[in-house]
Amino acid sequence: MNFHVLTLFPDMIIQGLNTSITGRSIENGTISLNAVNIRDYTLNKHKKVDDYPYGGGAGMLMQAQPVYDAYRAVTQEIATRKQKECVHGTDVQHTTQMLQVKPRVIYLTPQGQVFKQSMAKELALEEDLIFLCGHYEGVDERVLEEIVTDYISIGDYVLTGGELPAMVLMDAISRMVPGVLGNQESGDSESHSNYLLEYPQYSRPEEWMGKKVPEVLLSGDHAKVDEWRLEQSLQRTKELRPDLYEKWASENEEYFIKKAKKEERKRRNELRKQKRLKDAVKIAQETKNTEK
Repeated sequence: MNFHVLTLFPDMIIQGLNTSITGRSIENGTISLNAVNIRDYTLNKHKKVDDYPYGGGAGMLMQAQPVYDAYRAVTQEIATRKQKECVHGTDVQHTTQMLQVKPRVIYLTPQGQVFKQSMAKELALEEDLIFLCGHYEGVDERVLEEIVTDYISIGDYVLTGGELPAMVLMDAISRMVPGVLGNQESGDSESHSNYLLEYPQYSRPEEWMGKKVPEVLLSGDHAKVDEWRLEQSLQRTKELRPDLYEKWASENEEYFIKKAKKEERKRRNELRKQKRLKDAVKIAQETKNTEK
């Protein structure tokens, strides 16, 4: 996965992602990060990239030219890399088609579609992603129309610029890239990966401040552990995010049918057990009376 970020503050992007899991992944080459300073592409001798908006209004607007030229530099770099990656003997038509595919360009804006885990999974399938970080009062609409493929928001609030949202997206997307997480299962089982919030987890010691780890987690029975975790996720999601619970429930009706049948079998077995116990007590009492 190759991340390209068009920004006025490349150091902010680099410092924010060169730590922890993303930092290790950049170091080992699982993902790459290219923070491009939009100011490097302005034609203004003072490195100015903004101007007053037509029609008036508060604040300044990022101009189209430096943003577009920065974008063009990145796409040309991507095309050059792909040409080098093409091995000898590759079908010419296939190579041409591959080079003609434009990378997705994500503009971080409160007007965009709210980012979700499913989007992280989808975007992780891309080879290259370009992020455009706006600033001031935004970006000239004409360049957005020209280059942007996806408008994405991280929530219904306004930030100073697009750098923090871009880092949020890159962090979430990176976790879906094979090889980034030490245990890929952790990315598949975390909150929102299938609508459900994550189940509670525990580590050593077995008892802390009078609170004990649930017995089922100490049993070694993986089937029971998985069942417990799913039930905990369902309960937590139902309490905290009923909207997500309803989505999961609507897509997993068979689970509730099987659960109801299992509980009914358990109830019947318990009744049979109680009946056998009563019969045994009755027989024992009758035997005792006969002996008398």
